[in-house]
Amino acid sequence: MLVLALDTATPTLVAGVARWSPDGVEVLAERAVPSGTKHAELLTPAIQDALADAGLALADVEAVVTGLGPGPFTGLRVGVVTAAALADARGLPVVGVCSLDAVGSGARTVVTDARRKEVYWAAYDAAGARVEGPDVVRPEQLGRPGPFAGDPAFAERLGAAVEPAQVTTAGLLRAAAPQLADPSSAGPLLPMYLRRPDAVPPTTIKPVTQ
Repeated sequence: MLVLALDTATPTLVAGVARWSPDGVEVLAERAVPSGTKHAELLTPAIQDALADAGLALADVEAVVTGLGPGPFTGLRVGVVTAAALADARGLPVVGVCSLDAVGSGARTVVTDARRKEVYWAAYDAAGARVEGPDVVRPEQLGRPGPFAGDPAFAERLGAAVEPAQVTTAGLLRAAAPQLADPSSAGPLLPMYLRRPDAVPPTTIKPVTQ
């Protein structure tokens, strides 16, 4: 099965193409683009570039996998909406997974930037299964011994080394494997925001002067 994988939950968006089977994953092409807050401008070109690198067209894709976060509201929504639109337009199965599941492997605690001086985190056992999280917390309050994987910028505040790691195409497909094996088991695409968006509607209405 040829799968297009997307993630916009972190400051580096990922678009990749891979062949998936119950026996494993073969990544054909991947673009990891530092995107900051420009996910909307950069995601489509990254998808096109990954497909071109693999020598494929969107018409060749048989399924879509997307990270559901946790992540910032606007950036995360870009990836989820794009995946849903592509899958709907072509009648393809679409699978959503926790983005933290696609960072690193084995026993680890994954930490990614949640802004507001906080991290998103989740913990995994030796088999790679998530045992705690996802959640959001200040690094000083996490209270876990590690090992840590994810954003090294938080090493000092965690009081431990953080193995640099990010969302990958292989990680997304690994997390999505049960649903790819049985697409009918995939649930709806529900983004994991974990907290309210930074932007809030005004609480007062200013009078309009002529």
